Amino acid sequence: MTAIELNAQIWRDMAEIADNELLLKQLAKYLKKLVAKKQTDPSLMTKEEFFANVDEALEQARQGLVHRMNPDESLDDFLNRVG
Repeated sequence: MTAIELNAQIWRDMAEIADNELLLKQLAKYLKKLVAKKQTDPSLMTKEEFFANVDEALEQARQGLVHRMNPDESLDDFLNRVG
């Protein structure tokens, strides 16, 4: 199912419960939980957000704003140094 089809299905389902205040309250409560989860979980992002992050990281690399491991440096030492 595409995002457009999923969006249409969600709106159709919401229309089915629009006259039931109890169900709408339950839906609103669940939607708030989903929004809070997305805001706290950086892995939950849209395709556009993902590629914007990639583009930003590439630009930072072009500008030299990167951390490099020193030769013979352990991963633990590297992470302690940059963290």
